[in-house]
Amino acid sequence: MVNLLSKLCGKISPLSIKEYKESGGFEGLEKAIFKMSPKEVIDEVKNSNLRGRGGAAFPTALKWNFVAMENSEDKFVICNADEGEPGTFKDKVLLDGCPFQVIEGMIIAAYAVGANKGYIYIRGEYPKSKEILISGVKILQEEGYLGNKILGKDFSFDIEIRSGAGAYVCGEETALIESIEGNPGRSRFKPPYPPNKGLWGKPTLVNNVETLANIPVILSIGSEEYKKYGTESSTGTKLLSVSGRVVNKGVYEIEFGTTLKEVVYDICEGMEEGKKIKFVQLGGSSGACLPESLLDTKLDFDELRKLEIGLGSGAVLVVDDSICVVDFVKNATKFFDHESCGKCTPCREGNKHIIKILDNLTNGEGTERDLKLLNEIAMVMKQASLCGLGQAAPTALLTTLKYFEDEYKNHIKYNCPAGTCSLKEGVAINV
Repeated sequence: MVNLLSKLCGKISPLSIKEYKESGGFEGLEKAIFKMSPKEVIDEVKNSNLRGRGGAAFPTALKWNFVAMENSEDKFVICNADEGEPGTFKDKVLLDGCPFQVIEGMIIAAYAVGANKGYIYIRGEYPKSKEILISGVKILQEEGYLGNKILGKDFSFDIEIRSGAGAYVCGEETALIESIEGNPGRSRFKPPYPPNKGLWGKPTLVNNVETLANIPVILSIGSEEYKKYGTESSTGTKLLSVSGRVVNKGVYEIEFGTTLKEVVYDICEGMEEGKKIKFVQLGGSSGACLPESLLDTKLDFDELRKLEIGLGSGAVLVVDDSICVVDFVKNATKFFDHESCGKCTPCREGNKHIIKILDNLTNGEGTERDLKLLNEIAMVMKQASLCGLGQAAPTALLTTLKYFEDEYKNHIKYNCPAGTCSLKEGVAINV
């Protein structure tokens, strides 16, 4: 494991600007605003090949450049700290352990794209993190790192903290923008995209916490040094939130190119005693479920694309063989049904129909036709839903249908291989 990104977490007092600076803090910001033009900053980020860490893996510099090219007196930078994906808690480590690093990344981003106002949108379930950020912003305002003429330069930028109210959909950038504006958190139709017309109709850059925390590192050590970590297509490191039936759960920083097997057996020291691995869900509840035979898969954007899946939020849930695949997917789908904003039909209705069919399977009333119908509904959701919530919601279903089809078919034959429920013909007895 490496500590490129999280090296200060737990090593310094989160709100000590003195300790942060003594540890190299603000070197990236000072280099940017005193020695580089905004374009040169974007070029340095581009050369690093940094890709978004929020799930979409979009090239960071390309998004920055879209905002920079917009001709507007008002531009915004938003830090998406609405970490609502189940099983994901890696952003909280950065927010609690090194908030100045995240904020420094925002300030550098604002300088590069020409923004004068920023917002950190944090999930309501992180009250401690919110208080740390509020205190951190106040300290930086007093020290001249936020506000008018930052560090004496003709560059002004300030930040407000906004809190969500628990809506999963507000992790999607346009729903998040709607929420900041005081509207219900519902995704917008696109285009226009936020870099062109975002918060209050102005050009807006939205980056994830982890993405922004990478920026001071890149500016400080240089993009060439940064590219020595990871792989050619996936540079740098990645924070993983590991949970489930492994011995050592927690947040780990790994280089891209590390395999899932290394994460489970080397970093987390294997399965809990008496437990056998069944599958690993990668990316949270909206992520793919990969069987043990695919544990040699490298955590690399291009390698994962070959399997038609993504890294998502970086959550790794290790599931043992006592879990019923069908029941697991049903519970995940119930979550997405509850969290759907209801704006588009594929997501609003698709989740409900999937739950009904999965209920039939777990109750001993499923048919072969149900499996075909599940796949059809899931593909409609994936291709036609308005935002990422609906598009990604059936990922667990689609991947388990692909890799664990026999377990679905066994339920049709009144047999639950995991033993979660005893199915008799026409009757289901949950145990």
